[in-house]
Amino acid sequence: MFVDVDYDAQLFRIKQEITYHNQTTDTLQDFVLNDWNNAFSAKNTPLAKRFSDEFVRAYHLAKDEERGNTKIYSIVDQNGRLLNWERPKKHPDIVDVQLKNPIYPGMKFKLSITYEVKIPSDRFTGYGYNDGVFNLKDWYLVPARVVNNEFVRYSNENIDDIANSICDYELTITLPKGTALTSDLYIGNKTSKGDKDEYYLIGKNRTIFNLVLEKKNSFEIFRNEVVEVTSNLRDNRVTEIQKADIVNKITHFTADNLGSYPYGKIMITQADYDRSPMYGLNQLPSFLSPFPDSFIYEIKFLKTYTNTYLKNTLKLDPRKDNWIYDGIQMYLLMKYVEENHPDKKMMGQLSNWGILQGHNLFRVDFNGQYNYLYLLMARKNLDQPIGDPKRTFIKFNEQIAGKYRSGLSFAYINNYLGNNIVPNAISEFYNLNKSGYTSREDFEQILKSKTDKDINWFFNTVVNTRKLIDFKFGDVDREKDSVRVTVKNRTGTDVPVSFYGVKDKKMLFKTWLENVTTDTTFTIARQDADRLVLNYENEIPEYNTRNNWKSLKKFSLGNKPYKFTFFQDLEDPTYNQVFYVPSFIFNLYDGFSPGFRVHNKSMLEKPFIFDVEPTYSTKTGKLIGSVSFLYNHYLREKGLYNVRYYLGGSTYHYAPDARYIKFNPSVQFRIREDDFRKNKQQYILIRQVLVNRQQSDYVITDEQNENYSVFNLRYGKYESEITRHYNFYTDAQIANSFGKLSGEIQYRRLFNDNRQINLRLFAGTFMYRSTSSEFFSFGLDRPTDYMFDYNFYGRSETTGLFSQQYVMAEGGFKSMLETRFANQWMVTTNASFNIWNWVEVYGDAGVLKNKYRSPEFLYDSGIRLNLLPDYFELYFPVYSSNGFEMNNGNYSQKIRFVVTISPGTLINLFTRKWF
Repeated sequence: MFVDVDYDAQLFRIKQEITYHNQTTDTLQDFVLNDWNNAFSAKNTPLAKRFSDEFVRAYHLAKDEERGNTKIYSIVDQNGRLLNWERPKKHPDIVDVQLKNPIYPGMKFKLSITYEVKIPSDRFTGYGYNDGVFNLKDWYLVPARVVNNEFVRYSNENIDDIANSICDYELTITLPKGTALTSDLYIGNKTSKGDKDEYYLIGKNRTIFNLVLEKKNSFEIFRNEVVEVTSNLRDNRVTEIQKADIVNKITHFTADNLGSYPYGKIMITQADYDRSPMYGLNQLPSFLSPFPDSFIYEIKFLKTYTNTYLKNTLKLDPRKDNWIYDGIQMYLLMKYVEENHPDKKMMGQLSNWGILQGHNLFRVDFNGQYNYLYLLMARKNLDQPIGDPKRTFIKFNEQIAGKYRSGLSFAYINNYLGNNIVPNAISEFYNLNKSGYTSREDFEQILKSKTDKDINWFFNTVVNTRKLIDFKFGDVDREKDSVRVTVKNRTGTDVPVSFYGVKDKKMLFKTWLENVTTDTTFTIARQDADRLVLNYENEIPEYNTRNNWKSLKKFSLGNKPYKFTFFQDLEDPTYNQVFYVPSFIFNLYDGFSPGFRVHNKSMLEKPFIFDVEPTYSTKTGKLIGSVSFLYNHYLREKGLYNVRYYLGGSTYHYAPDARYIKFNPSVQFRIREDDFRKNKQQYILIRQVLVNRQQSDYVITDEQNENYSVFNLRYGKYESEITRHYNFYTDAQIANSFGKLSGEIQYRRLFNDNRQINLRLFAGTFMYRSTSSEFFSFGLDRPTDYMFDYNFYGRSETTGLFSQQYVMAEGGFKSMLETRFANQWMVTTNASFNIWNWVEVYGDAGVLKNKYRSPEFLYDSGIRLNLLPDYFELYFPVYSSNGFEMNNGNYSQKIRFVVTISPGTLINLFTRKWF
């Protein structure tokens, strides 16, 4: 392959010759090339769709010159004949070449290809060009892998799983003189030709290689008898001696546990680490960093080195069998820390602060974080089978929870089998990869050959399913020297469980219980134990360990004591945890009001949650606040995945001189697609809202709207990504004095020219109505919010700043028109279109009907500053049914705003791309 680099244009001109040996048992009629650089060529590629699904705007909004592409000028066979080729529909990063003659098994043939590669910016994936640096991966045409006599056709979806054939590479690259070239290929002769330098590179029996071009070399080289390491990892004030020692220790550890590295040199880049970092390790600023700089560098190097080592050497299908890559890597990480840093805690040196030592978060071992991060998804019912193809994972599972679950599973089977069976199987499997392609079946066969135990449960259940593991104790009959104990399998998952006897937190005995698929009773020697514990050392990735303890003491107030903890904490299975934390709320009538929140919600979801928040109203001097009880019932294998039972009450002031009390029992059914990556859900909400409002001299009330009860039934569905958002709901409300039906459809679309349109349609009608108050009417520009669902800061204000708060509900108008309510029916439509970045024009139009009056057609229009959709927006009315809004004075009082200060709502803005 000959490559001429136009540095300034980010353009590579390539002449490539491929000699392919058909080692299949089938005759080839066509030939498939991976062209993953061309995944950046448009906004509708699988890569672009992945970005959209994960709410990444940068790619869609990027300039054309920032995106990459591949232009193929010719493909010629060994006889000089021009071959036809095409890119399959919806897969522009794959090239199908139609051969003139069939290629029979065992035969070789040649292709000559002339093409240009435009390198994309690195801000999309971390690979590409940036400020004179080219960090390159998967940028050239390469034959696709063949499985079962078929070419594998995988598109680039930004998950580092290209399926290439095993190749021998010879590369001649011409660069501007003085350019530094770094690669994990062997770099041979360098020849100077005028203002150009020419490099010759070679590598054998490889599927991928790295290449970095830069004006000034940023890499350093470490050599030992194991491997030559070329690295540009940022070192955070680590000395050269420390780095050399760390590199030497990790390279020897990896070689000892896997086997020798077959390529002589390995390349460890900051870009590779940034693609798969050690989350949480160094997110804090340096002055708060809980770990020494040398330890941070050590873990960064370990994570990146093992990842690169395995990706370069294992010849697995990287999409289909990704769990083996992840499992071996995380197993090695856990083993390394256990051997070299056994006392290191998850929160590092912060665990030594006396004020923090009461929190479980600061007592958990460094390796303990993996189980908690897996449980973070399992408790949300968002975990996925680790054996599924990598492209099916939601982002958090792909980058964090799935990786950790794979490592935990390897540790689980290793603890169960013992006798170094798993480490020996890993080494044997690693060496098998040196001779050719491998698969999951090869690893399974090797592992099973080393034990007489039945381990089908590991592959069939732990790997292939998302079945939960959860054991608990039943009845315990104590005798002098023995204990008769019942172990219950809460999920019916047929896997072995470890069983311990413990005294004063010291392990007295351990055994493995097998075939506990139902309630099973065992008789065991007591051995002076005062507690029985299941999964005491967390060998098993178990869903719930809070019920794994059973006291053997004659007099016990319970198996677990209560523990009161400030703020919040990780779940601690040895305690019943209760958390307390200061809080505050704000509204115009209560002011900035301090409170005290007591709840049991740890950092992991749990079925039952209570939350009590008494608050002192600084403006009225009275007690306000809320209380709620929530029970989540998760269903594992159905479209209906969650039933949420809720009982809550709250009391705040809705006017300076009056409060409301709201009581709200409800049940919600949530439904999702089988494909977790689809941001598509449905829900059914059934609730009864009971409200008692005090009389107020500030707000006109009557008996019908002081105390009322509303039965509410709502169905909704939504689908959301960065380029398209859709939601729909229908709503029925039944009360003594009225009955209403309403519905809403919203649609938002971001087009390829970066223009965005927002459309909304609302329609509502009264079924019956026996009140003269407008309190229950449909609001044109602001709902009355009689069920107290919206966070209005001044809900009873009719003038002033707080009356200008805007909520997109019901009529959705922004101008305050003469007719603001409809007590019979209303139909409105709202639209906006961006004219520059976050500056949009909006328009609303609708027809409403009030009793004893003819239907009215109303409209408004203006400018919307959509600074942060749904969180911070400003509306400037221009023209409406009132005429030109600027002509009537007091224009500042007509501006509407959306401001969200709820921490939970804001957090969702940053977490939506992960879940």
